[in-house]
Amino acid sequence: MTTTAITNIGSLVTNDPALGDGTPLGLIEDATVVIEGDRVAWVGPTAQAPAADTTYDAHGRAAIPGFVDSHSHLVFAGDRTAEFNARMSGRSYSAGGIRTTVAATRAATDAELEANLVRHLHEARRQGTTTFETKSGYGLTVEDEARALRIAAAHTEEVTYLGAHIVSPDYAEDPAAYVDLVTGEMLTACAPYARWVDVFCEKGAFDGDQARAILTAGAAAGLIPRVHANQLSYGPGVQLAVELGAASADHCTHLTDADVDALANSETVATLLPGAEFSTRAQWPDARRLLAAGATVALSTDCNPGSSYTSSMPFCIALAVRDMGMTPDEALWSATAGGARALRRTDIGVLTPGARADLALLDAPSHVHLAYRPGVPLVSAVWQHGRQVH
Repeated sequence: MTTTAITNIGSLVTNDPALGDGTPLGLIEDATVVIEGDRVAWVGPTAQAPAADTTYDAHGRAAIPGFVDSHSHLVFAGDRTAEFNARMSGRSYSAGGIRTTVAATRAATDAELEANLVRHLHEARRQGTTTFETKSGYGLTVEDEARALRIAAAHTEEVTYLGAHIVSPDYAEDPAAYVDLVTGEMLTACAPYARWVDVFCEKGAFDGDQARAILTAGAAAGLIPRVHANQLSYGPGVQLAVELGAASADHCTHLTDADVDALANSETVATLLPGAEFSTRAQWPDARRLLAAGATVALSTDCNPGSSYTSSMPFCIALAVRDMGMTPDEALWSATAGGARALRRTDIGVLTPGARADLALLDAPSHVHLAYRPGVPLVSAVWQHGRQVH
């Protein structure tokens, strides 16, 4: 295999304290990354770099691991501009929310759903995202959930079965029957395409007992739990996630002290999704409280057409720093290594020998510019699986 050296990196974030300055980001100044195949072969000071077959001069720009977006909803059709416009204009809006997207998704062809997914993936990649998780949840029938996961699985290994997004409109009068479907025939059809099982544990969606049944059935089918937890209100979602060993509890906006303690004393990652709070003018999650307690925190976009229609991890970093109490270092770590933890991965979110060669160059001297210059398209080049893709 040929090797490529990305040289003259002004500031390199490795996320390995042992490789760099001893901080969690493992910073190396005037650095080089050597790529062999789809893996990182070497990192260190440029003056010590081994020879490589080809060279890419970073001209002093900063380099970071590719962003790991561990929570998104990208298999959908339709548009909810009117809903967002009404919300931001202070007007009431009586259309169907998620149900509107469900109707549009069911009516779309496979080709239309895949084209929309790919468009959003390219959009995210231009902004430095090299790994993404995505979910079903806008079909809510056996056939539509399975096809959503089949389409997603062609583009990422991190696929989540979310038949339990809301109770299907077809079962509005019999939620128990829908839970039976989600844990039975639908699960059987969907499990071959998924790695994860998720549930929206919230008032108006699924209560604690229903969520437990869904996650337990998913785990019995070989899927690993993750939970939409405590987004809109206090509830059992976080405690259930920790109890069942879920990889992540996502949203974590309304937390009791017991919830924070449970996360801090578990392997369950608290994944915060500030795009949702931005787009709904809701209360911000308190990242500082979680970090102070010792919880592992991830940042993700929650990209979806209703409550967080952004694919920009840099935007989420800026929000986390401005409104959630995170430092720029903490926010970047959470958007890279934290996302990898939420996906139980050790080969991404870091730039260390043996890791997957996913990285982004910033048109800036430091990663701090991601929060310092919000809204500016700073990602100037992206490598994914060892190939330059942007």
